[in-house]
Amino acid sequence: MSARPPPEPVLFEAVCTAHQSLGDRGMRAVAVFVVAASAAVATLFLALGAWPVIGFTGLEVLLVLGLLSRHRRGGRRAVEVLALSGDRLVVRRTDTRGRREEVTLDPYWARVSLEERPGTVSRLLLTERRRGVEVGGLLGDAERRELAAMLADALRRYREPVFDNPQLRD
Repeated sequence: MSARPPPEPVLFEAVCTAHQSLGDRGMRAVAVFVVAASAAVATLFLALGAWPVIGFTGLEVLLVLGLLSRHRRGGRRAVEVLALSGDRLVVRRTDTRGRREEVTLDPYWARVSLEERPGTVSRLLLTERRRGVEVGGLLGDAERRELAAMLADALRRYREPVFDNPQLRD
């Protein structure tokens, strides 16, 4: 029987997901609206004698609702996890297509930098020596700034640990 070493304690973990502005209830409301508008258009063209248009309005409904559901499914799948444990900082990403990527950095050398770009969203970079990785791509600007502050604080605490020795207390 081989004894597995205990898992390293997680010192910092952040899970970044894309913002979902349209919930299930909102999606149903959009679907009802699209179907009702299509039915109104189909009824109008049927009354005018242009009945072949009805098939095209049905195809439009299928196309719009299919693309909306595909976009929502991809948004739910996209996730980015930043985990600081032991002697490594791991960035795990899953994109909208389900492809996974993992980057491991040395937390002692990792630095957080927030690049301000006028007229667009800022970039959050984790750099280690000569290589860097952009993180927080799924977040808005305010959330990205908050993540930068929390991650910089976690890395600072990792590099500057506080040791509490009861024998040295007054």
